[in-house]
Amino acid sequence: MNNSLALPINLSVGTFDNYLSVIARMPKLSAEHEYALAVRYRDLGDLEAAKELVMSNLRFVAHVARGYAGYGLPMADIVQEGNIGLMKAVKRFDPDLGVRLVSFAVHWIKAEIHEYVIKNWRIVKVATTKAQRKLFFNLRKLKKDLSYLSRDDAEAIAENLDVDVKTVYEMERRLDGRDVGLEPSDDDSDNSPAPIAYLEQQGADPALLLETSDWEHRKEELLLDAMAGLDERSRDILASRWLVEQKATLHELAERYQVSAERIRQLEQNAMKKLKAAVMLEA
Repeated sequence: MNNSLALPINLSVGTFDNYLSVIARMPKLSAEHEYALAVRYRDLGDLEAAKELVMSNLRFVAHVARGYAGYGLPMADIVQEGNIGLMKAVKRFDPDLGVRLVSFAVHWIKAEIHEYVIKNWRIVKVATTKAQRKLFFNLRKLKKDLSYLSRDDAEAIAENLDVDVKTVYEMERRLDGRDVGLEPSDDDSDNSPAPIAYLEQQGADPALLLETSDWEHRKEELLLDAMAGLDERSRDILASRWLVEQKATLHELAERYQVSAERIRQLEQNAMKKLKAAVMLEA
C-alpha cells in the first residue's frame, strides 16, 4: 500500500501501552461491513475503506505478536512489522473468497514478523562470544578464496584461535546459510515456492481464537466487578473457598462467622449465583 495508508497511531517508544489501549477500544467490524469495505477498496481503490479495514484489525496483529515475545526483540517493533503484513493482506484480500479478513491476513502478518525475527535474531546469534566473533571475521576473509574448508584448514584455524574444530565447522555452516524470504521475490534463482505459499494456520479460525481470548479477559473483568459488589462476608467466603491455595472448609468458615455450616453453604451459593448472573448478562 502507498504512504497514504500510514497508520495514524504513534508506536514510538514510551507510548506502546497507550497504543495497545487505543486499539483495544476500536470497534469490531461485522462480516457485512467488512465485505462492503473490501469491495470498495478492491473495485474503487477507496483508501479510506482500506484504512478502516486495517485500523479495525490492529488488535489482532497485537494478539499474534504476543507469541513472539521470547526472542528478545522490542514488542513495539514486532507489532509494527505485523501491521505491515496486515496492510499487505488488505491490499491482496479478495472479499469474494468467503473468509474473514483476519483468516486471510494471519499468514501475511506472521510472514512479516518471521522475516523481522529471523533477520534480527540471526545477526545476534551468528557470533555471540568474543572467540566466535573473531572466528566469524577470519572465516569470512578465508571464504573469499575457498569454496569450503578442508580438514587441514579447519584444524589450522582452530589451533590459531584456540577453539575446537567442531566450532569452526559450525561457524562455516552459519556463514553459508542464508535468510529465506517468506514472500516470493523477483530475483529468486529457483522455481521452488516461497514459504508463504504453503504456510497455513493450524487449529481454529484465528478470528474465533481472538474472540475467545477477548471473552476470557472480559469474563475476568466482570467477575472482579461482581465480586466488588458483594458484601464483605460473601467476598471472604468465596475467596476462602475458591481463590486461595489452602481452601477453607464450610465448618472452618462457620466457626469464623459463628453460624452453621449450612448457612455458609447458602451464602456461598447465593454469591455464586450473583457472579454467574453478572457474567451471563454480558454474554
